[in-house]
Amino acid sequence: MAAAGSASWQPQEEGLKEICGLLEQQISPYSSADKSQIWQQLQHYSQFPDFNNYLVFILARAEGKSGEIRQAAGLLLKNNLRTAYKLMSPAHQQYIKSELLPCLGAADKHIRSTVGTIVTVVVQQGGVLGWPELLQALVNCLDSSDLNHMEGAMDALSKICEDIPQVLDSDVPGLAERPIKIFLPRLFQFFQSPHTSLRKLSLDSVNQYIMLMPSALYTSMDKFLQGLFVLANDPAAEVRKLVCAAFVQLIEIHPSFLEPHLKNVIEYMLQVSKDTDDEVALEACEFWSAYCDAQLPYENLREYLPRLIPILLSNMVYADDDESLVDAEEDESLPDRDQDLKPRFHTPRFHGSDDIEDDDDDSYGIWNLRKCSAAALDVLSNVFGDEILPTLMPIIEAKLSASGDEAWKDREAAVLTLGAIAEGCINGLYPHLSQIVAFLIPLLDDKFALIRSISCWTLSRFSKYIVQDSGNKKGYEQFDSVLMGLLRRILDTNKRVQEAACSAFATLEEEAAEELAPRLEVILQHLMCAFGKYQRRNLRIVYDAIGTLADAVGEKLNQPVYLEILMPPLIAKWQQVSNSDKDLFRLLECFTSIAQALGTGFSQFDQPVFQRCINIIQTQQLAKVDPISAGVQYDKEFIVCSLDLLSGLTEGLQGGIESLVAQSNLRDLLLQCCMDDDSDVQQSAFALVGDLAKVCPVHLRPRLSEFLDAATNQLTTPKLNETIAVANNACWAIGELAIKVRQEISPVVMTVISCLVPILQHAEQGVNKSVVENTAITLGRLAWVCPDLVSPHMEHFMQPWCISLSMIRDDIEKEDAFRGLCAVVRANPSAALSSLVLMCKAIASWDEIRNGELHNEVCQVLHGYKQMLRNGAWDQCMSALEPPEKDKLSKYQV
Repeated sequence: MAAAGSASWQPQEEGLKEICGLLEQQISPYSSADKSQIWQQLQHYSQFPDFNNYLVFILARAEGKSGEIRQAAGLLLKNNLRTAYKLMSPAHQQYIKSELLPCLGAADKHIRSTVGTIVTVVVQQGGVLGWPELLQALVNCLDSSDLNHMEGAMDALSKICEDIPQVLDSDVPGLAERPIKIFLPRLFQFFQSPHTSLRKLSLDSVNQYIMLMPSALYTSMDKFLQGLFVLANDPAAEVRKLVCAAFVQLIEIHPSFLEPHLKNVIEYMLQVSKDTDDEVALEACEFWSAYCDAQLPYENLREYLPRLIPILLSNMVYADDDESLVDAEEDESLPDRDQDLKPRFHTPRFHGSDDIEDDDDDSYGIWNLRKCSAAALDVLSNVFGDEILPTLMPIIEAKLSASGDEAWKDREAAVLTLGAIAEGCINGLYPHLSQIVAFLIPLLDDKFALIRSISCWTLSRFSKYIVQDSGNKKGYEQFDSVLMGLLRRILDTNKRVQEAACSAFATLEEEAAEELAPRLEVILQHLMCAFGKYQRRNLRIVYDAIGTLADAVGEKLNQPVYLEILMPPLIAKWQQVSNSDKDLFRLLECFTSIAQALGTGFSQFDQPVFQRCINIIQTQQLAKVDPISAGVQYDKEFIVCSLDLLSGLTEGLQGGIESLVAQSNLRDLLLQCCMDDDSDVQQSAFALVGDLAKVCPVHLRPRLSEFLDAATNQLTTPKLNETIAVANNACWAIGELAIKVRQEISPVVMTVISCLVPILQHAEQGVNKSVVENTAITLGRLAWVCPDLVSPHMEHFMQPWCISLSMIRDDIEKEDAFRGLCAVVRANPSAALSSLVLMCKAIASWDEIRNGELHNEVCQVLHGYKQMLRNGAWDQCMSALEPPEKDKLSKYQV
């Protein structure tokens, strides 16, 4: 290829011909050439230092070649520059930049667009500073009267604004002001262009800055809003959609800007919420939920509700081209396509009351106008409650009574509406609950699949109240008819209905818990029948329903008659699914719930389950370093699910797990997982350490100091907030180990305490509630086993510790923490004097200390302080307590 000097760089004819030929073969649908070979050949050329010069030459100057070949050269150049730009010689960089600028105004629209994309990559890699000519070139093109130049520059600028907006809002040496300040007036001017493309690109560019809000935009906000009102009724739907997006972002991020214009904005949003273009209406309907979250006075919206609600309801009727209408016809006999199987992620085990939320919504379809309008109605019902019912109910009733097949979409939308308002309007709906349920149950057998599926969902939205009412005979009959109705639908022949019924049933299970026990046999028969006939996608939901059932009824599941229905199909599936099949995740989760529910009843199945978890962890740890020897690709989810199942087994079998652990290499595998570089693996590993510490600490002892170091490292990390769930479990595991190994914990006590104290001191600043609780409990457990080490440092943490202890619910972990409190106070009573009121409040947080020994210790501590404090000091301390707290302390005769 040619020599490098940039000013005189010229391509060699032969090289040019060869590259064009390859590109032509690569893009031609008719070429018989092997595409992967062409790709390798192009990769081989990439080794030549001036290969990218050839590509830019083809893009910019190969006039005789087709637009497709020139574009292909440009796209390859873009990908190369992403990885190689910074490694290129300055001469080659300069050549590429000098060839790109004249092409901003190329006559071919596709060439212009490709150039805009490459320009963005160059700016991303080299910054605006590295290309001083670019800004001037963009300004010149924007200011010209040539449409191609204006469009080309605008296209490049909008891509820069979208991908790297901050580069235009930074100081550039040699420029009096930031680039964004130079461009904004020009962008506003384009709002009034007669050309749709310029109006669209300019508004899209400004919208990228609403979140960043540079001072240039802040100071020209009036101009921006005027521009939005000018564009509000633009003939082009894509422009109206961007106007809506701007108002939604402004109401979310800077609502104060819109306050003076609120009436106009709301009127406009009402109008576009029923725009003839669905995408515009969808963007507009996002406004209503955003408004309710924006801390603006709800009053302003109230007068518009009678007009807004009918619009939302009308949007909730299925559109004729909704993809769900096609999906809804899917019969259960049709195998699932791979694209129907969304990847799913297991939520690692978290020890505590305030779990880290995971929203795993695997429901059908994409976000659309119907779902957005239903979500807006849900939010409005939570804000305005029953006052929306007088507007809503007549419309719902009219839609429900619409008869005939052609009106099924109206009936379906009415059922969706009832479900959407079930939470927010429950006070007004509750007196009519039995009529609503009586109305919905027959719809479970409707001839239209989408009415059957939405009726399942809507019943699930009322399940909390259906269960609440099941205490009396009539209420129980209603609960039972819902339960049996959903079970019937679980065996529907339509996949969509199966999914809705299974999900609704899982919600009912969570609410009903032990109420399900009398119906366990029939529930299991239905679920296992579904298990036998469902395709892969819905099978995942059956696993969830079985797991939720086990969590709900607990040990009541441990009856031979139930296990004979439940276990043989699951074990058959367990033997059939390979260790590298992702369907194993749900099965592992399902077994985790069953193991915890059956307790020692699971011991007949424990050996193969335990051994398989060990094998999976071992294989995956090998796959991480050597996938070829392991025979599988590494996927951390397999390790996380296996660790969690081992935790479930440990919790269920208690001491019964001991012999399995003794005969395995679990300890070494577990230590490796505690030191893994993935936080999900660590999170589940420390949960298992804590669970094993409770029942068989003897097997952790040989490597105790390493487990303690690994756990302590999680608390000393500067990025604690990013790995808060790992820190939470590590903290809890240290406490569980401490009470089992007692003095052996002493080498790490001070390090651990120095990490725990800052967490308690910052508890007010929104640290996860469980993390604070576990910190207070672990501190207490360390204080209990090593009071002589902990007590000298009490004054540093006594106040926040007592505040945190008073928030914890009564249980055995709280008992341990208070044993520690009593132990350090006995060792160093004067250090706790300044926190005595808070300590009394913490003691008063107990409903009742059931452990007699601890009750006596607390009595002694209080009496000790009462004797110590003379001259009315004790009474002064008591007067700082609330009357209910004084009542609680009277149990200790003080």
